[in-house]
Amino acid sequence: MSKPTKTDKILTGIPEFDLVLRGGLPRARLHLLEGAPGTGKTTIALQFLLKGLRDGKRGLYVTLSETETELRASAASHGWSLDGIGIFELVPLEAQLDRQQSVLYPSEVELGETMRLITERIEAEKPDLVVIDSLSELRLLAQDQLRYRRQILALKQFLQGRHCTTLALDDLTSQTGSMELHSLMHGVVSLEQIERSYGAARRRLRIAKMRGSEYQSGWHDFAITPGNVLIFPSLIADEHKTEFQPTAVSSSLSGLDELMGGGLTRGTTTMLVGPSGVGKSSIALQYVAAAVRRGEYAAYFSFDESFETLALRSTALGIDIEEAVSRGELGWERANPSRLSPGQFVWQVRRQVEDQKARVVVIDSLNSYLSTMPEEKALILQMHELLTYLNNQGVVTILILAQQGIVGDIQNPVDLSFMSDTVVLLRFFEAAGQVRKAISVVKKRTGVHELAIREFRLFPDGMQVGPQLLEFQGVLTGVPSYDGSADPLLRGRSETG
Repeated sequence: MSKPTKTDKILTGIPEFDLVLRGGLPRARLHLLEGAPGTGKTTIALQFLLKGLRDGKRGLYVTLSETETELRASAASHGWSLDGIGIFELVPLEAQLDRQQSVLYPSEVELGETMRLITERIEAEKPDLVVIDSLSELRLLAQDQLRYRRQILALKQFLQGRHCTTLALDDLTSQTGSMELHSLMHGVVSLEQIERSYGAARRRLRIAKMRGSEYQSGWHDFAITPGNVLIFPSLIADEHKTEFQPTAVSSSLSGLDELMGGGLTRGTTTMLVGPSGVGKSSIALQYVAAAVRRGEYAAYFSFDESFETLALRSTALGIDIEEAVSRGELGWERANPSRLSPGQFVWQVRRQVEDQKARVVVIDSLNSYLSTMPEEKALILQMHELLTYLNNQGVVTILILAQQGIVGDIQNPVDLSFMSDTVVLLRFFEAAGQVRKAISVVKKRTGVHELAIREFRLFPDGMQVGPQLLEFQGVLTGVPSYDGSADPLLRGRSETG
């Protein structure tokens, strides 16, 4: 897209929408807001008028499909008052036409009368901002595509002549001539609501066109909550780069740092891979705790565990995340994919990084994120963009991927290793009559790492990583075995010898 000349713009009342529009809607132009019933057109239009009211602009809402009572009730459900905004409810035209006449009026008479009433009201109130809800009613009255197009063109010229910034709503009840309507509009915003097989419907929008103005193309997720329209602009990682030093980050465990070749590097992504219960979350919590001790803010996004369960487990490791959260040193968010859109999750991560300055981010786990949203075909691409963004910000990102199975033939549900700079493999193994845990690094792009395998154990007072175990066989097959002596193995605090 070529760079346009600067255009005077009007804010929409939705900050993230203005971000997508690169500053708002071009002033004194006619814009189309289209979408099926229930996609949020009226709510966005009301936000537009309410923002104008706060900025001292006159607003007029012309409704052909809802009564004024219904419109005010809809606004009240969000806690909004429409006092100060003009509402023009067009009553059935039979009441406006000659009540004495018994013949049926042809459609061109009804359409012409409707347009006359609209233009007269605009002339009388002289608004700065206008919403017309909806064009579908005018299309039904016109019945003929040519007549409809001519009336919309005349309305556009009338509104521009009075310097009105106008949002025209269309519920797409008829697809006939929709592209012809696009050609008349200065800007077109399309809304969609996608039903999932389970969970909340996903809403999204895109700017189909915006003449003479730069905007962020593509689909953007959004949500409507009581009192708010929340838009989550799609992430473009290359637009967010920060200068940082790619220094090593310690886990505060010497054995673990030695295994990692000195620690994890800032601006890289590390994936912890292993079966359920092997200690992946505990390793991640170790880096979170070390960051908090250094005075750095960390963020933990959990798709699987509740805060209470994670807090209980972290306390057993000597890490009090409950206290860290209460002191504002750690951000913890429970992510529910059945209610959360991918764009909203990315936006929440960005807020932790950009607003709270998170230096360590944990996503636990990728399995839940991917498996609970199977309809989302671009999830892998979106996750790749998110990881690139985090790397550009100098964040240490830790991903947790659970493999299928506990012992024996363990399989990856999906191969995401290509997105990671460091891959850490965790396995169960049997030695000296006990099931134990092993950890190894199989990939590190940013430097050297140990090629050997170490044992690690979780004790009531913390984690311990043992010395290198050189007598392992078959670790990469998923069925590791240890043929060495018991001397190098870690012992419980009560063990002797």
